[in-house]
Amino acid sequence: MSLFVIFMLAVGLSMDAFSLSLIYGTLDLSRKRCNQMSIMVGIFHFFMPLLGYQIGELILKIIKVNPDIIVGIIFLILGIEMIVSTKKEEQVKLLTTLISVIFFAFTVSIDSFSIGIGFGVANIQVLLPCVLFSMISAVFTKLGISLGKKLSNQFGSITTIIGAIILGILGLTYIF
Repeated sequence: MSLFVIFMLAVGLSMDAFSLSLIYGTLDLSRKRCNQMSIMVGIFHFFMPLLGYQIGELILKIIKVNPDIIVGIIFLILGIEMIVSTKKEEQVKLLTTLISVIFFAFTVSIDSFSIGIGFGVANIQVLLPCVLFSMISAVFTKLGISLGKKLSNQFGSITTIIGAIILGILGLTYIF
């Protein structure tokens, strides 16, 4: 797997964290909380694919099937899930505790677990992708928060309202 492909996967996996971080950036979180979010998202984007990799190797030992077929199915399911998730209503809750930050990081890192399963089944080396997933997702989270804060500072509380409207529209789209 080329470095370019790994980089593009990392960017794609970081989009959930970035988009939600934009909204959290409008909530005037402390610098400490913002840093916690970025670091925690990076940590989860490192360990989730490793866990998925181990499970993928186990699947390959149990089920004797062409690994390319399993990887293809996982990527198709992940792509469908990403399309469907754009229609889901996202709930933004204030990150008041470390547990809520961990939960946030976990939820935006689930898709990297699936990629890890694909890597395990295909026997692709996983350490470099995990490092890149971690670094890029942490940076995207920080950028999302910073951009959200700038928008909030420039446009005031209207940005929070816009974020809520966008989430409401997504929710209505999902319902109807």
